[in-house]
Amino acid sequence: MAPKLQITRSGEVEHWTLHDPATRNALTEELVGALQLACERVSADAALRFVVLQGSDGAFCAGGSLGGFAASIGQALPAGQTDPLIAMNAGFGSLLNSLSALPQILLVAVDGPAMGGGLGLVCCGDFVLASPAAVFATPEVTLGVVPAQIAPFVHRRLGDRHARQLLLSGQKLSAEQALGLGLVDEVAADLQAAVAQRIQLLRRAAPGAVAHTKALFCMLNQAAAQDIQAQAALKFVANLRSPEAAEGLAAFAQKRKPGWAA
Repeated sequence: MAPKLQITRSGEVEHWTLHDPATRNALTEELVGALQLACERVSADAALRFVVLQGSDGAFCAGGSLGGFAASIGQALPAGQTDPLIAMNAGFGSLLNSLSALPQILLVAVDGPAMGGGLGLVCCGDFVLASPAAVFATPEVTLGVVPAQIAPFVHRRLGDRHARQLLLSGQKLSAEQALGLGLVDEVAADLQAAVAQRIQLLRRAAPGAVAHTKALFCMLNQAAAQDIQAQAALKFVANLRSPEAAEGLAAFAQKRKPGWAA
């Protein structure tokens, strides 16, 4: 079986490709773990200057996989137990922090859908490039789910006004609409050529100076990051175990409106 994260390296550039066509590259525990390990591996690699994060087979990332949560949707936790879903959700927040903190320049190349958690990955990029076929959305609230771990990163990327409108509506954005909001930095018909051209331009930036500059950006958010991550996990799990999430996800599966939208 092919790995769900495929990594290729050419000199100073690594391409990290999400590869799980059956799920449109959804964020399973396996894929999240592989991305976290990749971040840890390159964190001290001074010879690596650029990481390109992309999807395969016409999709970037369909968002979080609910496979590990399925049995818990709408089900209250028995009294006295520590909820295992909290650590699972917080682990995704750790990945987003690790991607943002990479000492290398992170370019995100989006072709096809980038949904929910996939949009969270997008917001970790230093530069985001998209094909005309790219589509962006955070549909969580329309399903009765909280966009918990991605919210701080969407807010950081878009600012308060646009982050609120996106996260609270579940609206879909085309590549051009995402460009207009600042979610995307460039739309290109030939995505790979545009990535290569952007890397060529960015070679003017000294790698040590890049790493230290990115570390300063991380310091701006470091004090509150762990507390936000923990609180986000609690809110995600509380809502996932509520009747609201059960209704929202059932309505989605049955292709009907949930009760609150009827």
